[in-house]
Amino acid sequence: MKNKTEKPDWQPENGGEAYAVKIVKGQAASDAPKAQPKSKNHIPRNPDALLDAIRKGERTALAQGITLIESNATRHQSQARELLQKALPYSGNALRIGISGMPGAGKSTLIEALGIKLHEHGKKVAVLAVDPSSSITKGSILGDKTRMEKLSRLPNTFIRPSPSSGTLGGVARKSRETMMLCEAAGFDIILVETVGVGQSEITVRSMVDAFLLTLIAGAGDELQGIKKGIMEIADLILINKADGDNLDAARRAKNEYEMALHYANRNTPEWSVPVLLCSALTGDGIEDILKTVNQYIQHLFKLEIFHKRRTQQLKNWTQVMLEEALLQQFYGNSELKQYFDLVTAMVGRGALLPTKAVDELMERWKELKI
Repeated sequence: MKNKTEKPDWQPENGGEAYAVKIVKGQAASDAPKAQPKSKNHIPRNPDALLDAIRKGERTALAQGITLIESNATRHQSQARELLQKALPYSGNALRIGISGMPGAGKSTLIEALGIKLHEHGKKVAVLAVDPSSSITKGSILGDKTRMEKLSRLPNTFIRPSPSSGTLGGVARKSRETMMLCEAAGFDIILVETVGVGQSEITVRSMVDAFLLTLIAGAGDELQGIKKGIMEIADLILINKADGDNLDAARRAKNEYEMALHYANRNTPEWSVPVLLCSALTGDGIEDILKTVNQYIQHLFKLEIFHKRRTQQLKNWTQVMLEEALLQQFYGNSELKQYFDLVTAMVGRGALLPTKAVDELMERWKELKI
């Protein structure tokens, strides 16, 4: 049956075509299109089937797997643990590179330029972009897929923006697990971008093989970087936006950083942290960054500390997970939560010292034998 239009009751008879509003009759139920069956490529939540699809390179499956491990729902947590345990034998083969820097340093543009260059070299690239979280919705604010449009269209690339959700340092709560799934999916390089505020540099440093700090000239970063002690954790320092009228300022900043590095403690033995100029906009210096990262990784293997650091990262991960589990157990007990509210109210009134409050909470926890 063909759709027919009618004039609404309130439209004057002589209104003609001046009135744009028309009524379109709906379809009869018998004429409505039938619901399409589920696609054969539909991926169930079964961990075995999900991992099999991830191993075959299905990006939809990888996204579903990451959503599963990021979920806070109790019914998903056991499935997530099973998925990660099954993915463990296929993990650990990718190079993990962390990239941080203050907002406005051009991190996303630089990561896109690095990703495109790595793709040209035949590498499979995953980008884990940790977005700032909205204090209201807890969701991502920036949306890195929209900020890395060219990279997102390339085959053998994967971009996953995740809200930091208030996690210390802006690193997504499940970043380590997400890296595991990306490695199981066969990605060669994993680029981890952080919000670049406060502790994020230290946090991301504990989970990657190479840490790149991105700065720009003329924004007060020189003194700020020295003050924050970033020199001691960075493996490479990049002066981005070294182009056009800003090139001379970038060169001066490079010299200042190189002088400051003489007084900084070395994060890696026998490695002098290089300061490189680059422009994500023009592409200048991008190839040099990749070459220097490769030199650094080879240096780690030469000193036989690459695998030692990976082992320490796993220990750190275990500690973080234990702390998280203890906090969940603590706050998950309703009686303990009520006592916590009572004790903290006393602290707020000045009737109890915080140290004494902690002692009393720990004693109550022991009494409950949770």
